[in-house]
Amino acid sequence: MNADTSLAALDSLDLSRLSQRDGEKWATAGDGMLASWVADMDFPTAPAIRQALLRRADGDLGYPPWFDESRGGPLGEVFAERTRHRYGHRPDPTHVRLFTDINQAMLATLQVATDPGDAVLLHTPVCPPFVDVIERIGRRALTVPIQEDEGGWEFDPALMERTAADEGSGRCRVLFLVNPHNPTGRVFRRDELESLAELVLKFNLLVISDEVHADLTHAPHQHIPFASLSPEIAARTVTLTSGSKAFNLAGIRCALAHIGPQAVRDAVDAQRGLLFGQVGVLAVEALKAAWTSGDAWLDEVLAILDRNRRLLAERLPERIRCRTPEATFLAWLDCRQLGIGPDPMPFFRDEAKVLLFSGPAFGAGGDGFVRLNFGTSPQVLEETLERMSAALRRRTSETASGGLGPSE
Repeated sequence: MNADTSLAALDSLDLSRLSQRDGEKWATAGDGMLASWVADMDFPTAPAIRQALLRRADGDLGYPPWFDESRGGPLGEVFAERTRHRYGHRPDPTHVRLFTDINQAMLATLQVATDPGDAVLLHTPVCPPFVDVIERIGRRALTVPIQEDEGGWEFDPALMERTAADEGSGRCRVLFLVNPHNPTGRVFRRDELESLAELVLKFNLLVISDEVHADLTHAPHQHIPFASLSPEIAARTVTLTSGSKAFNLAGIRCALAHIGPQAVRDAVDAQRGLLFGQVGVLAVEALKAAWTSGDAWLDEVLAILDRNRRLLAERLPERIRCRTPEATFLAWLDCRQLGIGPDPMPFFRDEAKVLLFSGPAFGAGGDGFVRLNFGTSPQVLEETLERMSAALRRRTSETASGGLGPSE
């Protein structure tokens, strides 16, 4: 890794330069605002990705050659080998299909594998676009809460089974799994995944497993691909991933679906082409470079994120609670003790000039929470936390002097 992308460089982002970025994260935040909401990291692009894009730009930018994806297209072998190397499981590379993003891959799968009115079982809180996709195509989101106990964020397998059973007539058709989980940062253990596998087999469910945060799992936790549990589960599982989170490539628009069920794969193939769109050559080159040559950069980013999640635990304002994330660069902050209402986001936006992601947007279980993005330099994170603390101190002072009431 060259000098300008060393750990020291990634570790010292210039706030003035960040504020000039024109991507969604910073451009929508406004003047003087610290952007800590949407799930983009602030780090510069990995050198291997930049070099791959430049090489391709000097070559052929015409129509891509992978119209026939029956052998897994340009990323099948890359994905299979990376999964084997990192997680000890080698999926069949010929089952890989490419999409522009995770949401499009999810939509395509649901369209060909379910009917209007069918239910999709998933955990809440949940990233807002997922429920939006489910409901826009006439399916129903069947939500089950992840709840906090002494051991952290947990789900109740018995409640999930009752929820699926209450649908009757087989109308619960799909389990949608997000692992590692966004927004709580939980990495599901093998016994938890096996309990879900039992549910899948009992109710004859298709599994759509979003594993886009897998490469951002923090030691000693370990990501376990859901499809690796057994051949029978692999034959029911559609695994979704991309480089959008670990390599900050959301704007590249390239995602991958490993479609285990042959009937679903055949149905997707029958609708390929213009209906679902196609990824571009630059997008494929970027993701290929990330997965084949980007791990040195990723290791340095993970070192910063590990430090940041510990810094967050040490510097978090008093009365805000947060379980240290086991994966991702996102923290789920419990602000219910602050007395600032069901959606804390406007308070921190207006009083601290810090833009966080609204907790209620994540559905059931989101009231009183915000999501904070710590995928930045420690200096920017420290400034974010100090602004939040200062705003809360001012509010406490004003309340004590007879200003704001406790729920205003």
